[in-house]
Amino acid sequence: MSSATRRLAVVPGRLAALVLAGFWLLASPGVHAGLFDDDEARRAILDIRQRIDAGRVATETLQAETRRLADDNAQLRRSMLDLQSQIDVMRAELAKARGQDEQLARDLAQVQQRQKDMAQGVDDRLRKFEPSPVKVDGQEFTADPAETREYEAALAVFRKGDFAGAQNGFTTFVKNYPKSGYGPSALFWLGNAQYATRAYKEAIANFRSLLAAAPTHPRAPEAALSIANCQMELKDTRAARKTLEDLIKVYPESEAATAAKDRLSKLK
Repeated sequence: MSSATRRLAVVPGRLAALVLAGFWLLASPGVHAGLFDDDEARRAILDIRQRIDAGRVATETLQAETRRLADDNAQLRRSMLDLQSQIDVMRAELAKARGQDEQLARDLAQVQQRQKDMAQGVDDRLRKFEPSPVKVDGQEFTADPAETREYEAALAVFRKGDFAGAQNGFTTFVKNYPKSGYGPSALFWLGNAQYATRAYKEAIANFRSLLAAAPTHPRAPEAALSIANCQMELKDTRAARKTLEDLIKVYPESEAATAAKDRLSKLK
């Protein structure tokens, strides 16, 4: 057998040996276990990778959610700050409005007080022109303020002893207020002023006007007695006696009647 032939014969044997060796290796428990260990490791690695990838995704998702929550929190804080700012502005405006309301209340109170003062002032001024009740010589009546002032002014002049001035004052008063409740009293004082200035006839005329206008006036008995006094000053004894007798008859209970009786006893 040639060498080539021998080599060719050996090849199949080696091939078979290699096949047998491979089969042995595959059949060997250690080799089989090693192969399976590699697969499990690969699967474990893949599982770990998957878990890592899932964890990475979860982390990224959590980070994104955290960022979103942080943004929402920041937005919420900004909103709260804006709301607080609005509240502060509203508080300031409310305080200002309250201050304005208080000022308005004070202004209103001042206006109302001024109106009240003005109304009182108007009433006071009107009262100076409106008739008011008065009482003179026991007689009550209504008189205008100007009327009262003029009468009191003439009477004040009389009391000072200025009988000429009082005569002018009462003469003017009687002309200005012919229907005044002061009329009888004004005629009485006018007659007395004329008596003091020795204008006896004029005095008699005014005393008689008093008796004709108000025979029941409290000054009427005195006016009758004053007429008799003027007549005696004029030396008209007869007329004076008649006047005194009439006085005693008409006003018997008056003080003037008592004085008239005394004077009658002294007349000749």
